[in-house]
Amino acid sequence: MLFFRTAALSCRGLTARCCLPAGYAASRTTVTYIQGQSPEPRIREYFYYIDHQGQLFLDDTKMKNFVTCFKDKKFLVFFFNRLRSNQTGRYEEDFPYMSLCGRERNFLRCDDRPVVFTQLLQSPAGSLEAMRDHEFLSYCGGGEKLSVLFRPEALYMHPVSGRVYHPCPEQGGGVGLVRSALAIELSPFFVYAQGDSQSEQPTHFLWREQKHRLTNELAGFLPTLEEGSGQQGDLV
Repeated sequence: MLFFRTAALSCRGLTARCCLPAGYAASRTTVTYIQGQSPEPRIREYFYYIDHQGQLFLDDTKMKNFVTCFKDKKFLVFFFNRLRSNQTGRYEEDFPYMSLCGRERNFLRCDDRPVVFTQLLQSPAGSLEAMRDHEFLSYCGGGEKLSVLFRPEALYMHPVSGRVYHPCPEQGGGVGLVRSALAIELSPFFVYAQGDSQSEQPTHFLWREQKHRLTNELAGFLPTLEEGSGQQGDLV
């Protein structure tokens, strides 16, 4: 695809940070690559990074901000629809995910999770009647073309980082991060046990006049600090 071939070729030693569960600071290793390198005939390799706001960049972009991130919706949909775990035997530790495009290998590392929910959407016009009263969480800039059904009871607030998570497609790791701006919008609807401060874990989520008991089904995918040896990650 032309999208991937527009990347500028560059060579550098990279201090890479892998995707880790919330609440951990990644160990840092150095891996060297060349954007567009060809490790074997007719194969090209590119390297990408997604931040905790759901913005996608070429990994070696020095200034990572809204100006330099990828914003073309068709490209983002194409990229994330092909997202999968990296099982190539190449760069697996530093780039644990990848998106395949024919003979192009597009390796991906992330600040937290490879799927980041950025918007809460209403059911699109023309939806089946059974889905018209539901909302959808859109991820990584793909609008309605990259979205999952919003399940209020499945939201999970990590006890260490305070970040909020929601289930995502399995090829994206099964757990998606809710970007901070959206998490702030949702935060008033978390309900805490009577007498507990908001420093404790919420027990319910009040949404559309219904009180949903939180399942905490994602807790096993995002271990707390006490269950590992990492350091607490950044909150923003």
